[in-house]
Amino acid sequence: MWDTIILILLTLWCLLSIAATMVRLPGTWAILLAAIAFAWWSAWEPLGPWTLVILAVVAIVGEVLEFASSVLTARRAGATKQATWGALLGGILGAFFLSFLVPVPLVGTVAGALAGCFLGAVLAELAVHQRIGQSTRVGVFSAIGFGLGLIVKVGLAIAMSGVVLVSAFSYRTALPSSPNVTVPVSVE
Repeated sequence: MWDTIILILLTLWCLLSIAATMVRLPGTWAILLAAIAFAWWSAWEPLGPWTLVILAVVAIVGEVLEFASSVLTARRAGATKQATWGALLGGILGAFFLSFLVPVPLVGTVAGALAGCFLGAVLAELAVHQRIGQSTRVGVFSAIGFGLGLIVKVGLAIAMSGVVLVSAFSYRTALPSSPNVTVPVSVE
């Protein structure tokens, strides 16, 4: 019974962590934490140390790619450092304050973050160069980079969850369905 409860909780945790990744919260790290907890609970059977190290590397790669994609695409459009920081700050603030743009959970937050990224980059670029065409281009590229980074990181979170859940469910099917209990029978 406990194994079923643990698997349900692990599945819910992974789904919530994927949703958290969609709104730029550390969902990949939450998945890694769940993997470590499950590995400990199951005596390191389904998820060994090497699997956990690989999951940690994937989480790090996800963080780097998420950040780098926005910066690199903005730089490709000729963004200044200020515009890059404006896009980053705008994306974070937009996720919180512009979520009302689309009143659907998660979708609204992502839309708000994209709009905030665009606005942050445009306003910061305008403050430096005061050219609307260049500023708009930087904003569009920043938002595209933000979106690409988000897609990659959510994909990695889904892959990490898949590894954890497949390992956990395969471990459960390997468990005996009932303990081998021998009841002595007395014959008189």
